[in-house]
Amino acid sequence: MNPDIVKKVVEAALLAAGHPLSLDKLMHLFAAGDFQPEKSDIREALKAIDEDCKDRGIELREIASGFRLQVREDMAPWVSRLWEEKPQRYTRALLETLALIAYRQPVTRGEIEDVRGVAVSSNIIKTLTERDWIRVVGHRDVPGKPAMYGTTKQFLDYFSLKSLDDLPSLAELRDFESINAELDLQLPGMEVPGVETTEQQTDEEAEASSIADADEQDQTEEDNTSSKESAEPGSDQLENNQDEAVSN
Repeated sequence: MNPDIVKKVVEAALLAAGHPLSLDKLMHLFAAGDFQPEKSDIREALKAIDEDCKDRGIELREIASGFRLQVREDMAPWVSRLWEEKPQRYTRALLETLALIAYRQPVTRGEIEDVRGVAVSSNIIKTLTERDWIRVVGHRDVPGKPAMYGTTKQFLDYFSLKSLDDLPSLAELRDFESINAELDLQLPGMEVPGVETTEQQTDEEAEASSIADADEQDQTEEDNTSSKESAEPGSDQLENNQDEAVSN
């Protein structure tokens, strides 16, 4: 079979599949009666496709599940206008939890809480699990047998990573606020119930906030009362004014 045909078949399959294709799946595209290319032929075809995409709005990317054709990152501002719904952003708490699992896996919920200094919301774990970004990989051999979490292949695919080695080093990481703004992560066609618009407050924090608001309101009312009293003339002043008017 002509190498150009192999290239065209591979390119067409990547466009039609809608998901990553491994080398084995690409090999299976060729029926038993056809010319059976070697894996090296498939790789040559992929290399040629990659070269063809150098100056285009799409790129060939090898990720954990295989190869896929995808829109280049710098094309996102224009391509994103195809969808009317606003992109869903993840909270800082969720991103911090995901980052700790990715860099310290396997890790338990308690260990995440020790690092972050606050309780991990159950909605965060639920959201990450439903997105199939994390999974239970075992249980720590301590009292209570807490579950240990690790990332999945879907996590690598979503962030266009071939392996965990492709994660940026900790020295390269910036604060999570800027990362969240830059990623602008979107949940395609759905709202995830576990995504919170603000970080969850503990009961003590909520109570303290309510008390502080009440104290502030009381102080404001006292200030307003004092200002009103100082602005109105007293009874003695009124009597003096009346006496002066009579004598005149």
